[in-house]
Amino acid sequence: MGNAPGYQPNTMSAVPETNTRTNPTSSFKSLSSDELETHMNVFRYGAFDLTDAIRPSYDLQVVPRQGYRHDSYTDPKTNAKVPVIMAAASRERLFDLFLDLIDCLGNEVDVVLESSHCGDSEEHEDLYREHIDVPVLKSIFYDFEDLILNDGCTGIAVLNPRKQQEIQFDEHKMIICYGSPLEPFERILIKHDVYPDEQIRFITEAEHVHSSTDTFVRDFPRMQSQLGIDSDSPSRNDDLSFEC
Repeated sequence: MGNAPGYQPNTMSAVPETNTRTNPTSSFKSLSSDELETHMNVFRYGAFDLTDAIRPSYDLQVVPRQGYRHDSYTDPKTNAKVPVIMAAASRERLFDLFLDLIDCLGNEVDVVLESSHCGDSEEHEDLYREHIDVPVLKSIFYDFEDLILNDGCTGIAVLNPRKQQEIQFDEHKMIICYGSPLEPFERILIKHDVYPDEQIRFITEAEHVHSSTDTFVRDFPRMQSQLGIDSDSPSRNDDLSFEC
């Protein structure tokens, strides 16, 4: 979708995205620039703080809150059903939680950078890097914490094909853990006060708005370079497949 009408303070762009299961009439359609800016400046919902990357629908179809639930994913290559954890965490604990979860994958991982800076909400560029040591990866992530947390057009996936496990920290700043066993992921989530809630609904399940800035657009290729991913690196091609 295109930029929301008239909203671009501090070079920030706001891009509404509607889940196909929601009413096709956008809650943002009739908003003035001032109304949209006011909505974008609200980050706290109860005890839950959002990052700058995303905001819920104007009519709050889903109110953000902390927790995780179990789900499943069907691998398109093998038709295997993969267990999944989907989690949302408040801003103050989100980055450390993501880094702690990476430890579950082992000492060496692959990483995928996901960018939608040059397209609409349905278009992504995936850039793949194999075989990076976890301490090196974490160090680079620390250098780009602001980009990773607050850019609504940047997502990351960290995976270990040998263990058939993956952690996504997506553009919505949700954390998604794939592959058995899930128990190590759950222990870390609970350690960070993110508890199971099988009834939780996530911001992705209703209309929402992604935000980015010119600074983040410039920072993304810097992180890409630090990770040793050049522009000719192959895109991800479902390298992680799961067996029955």
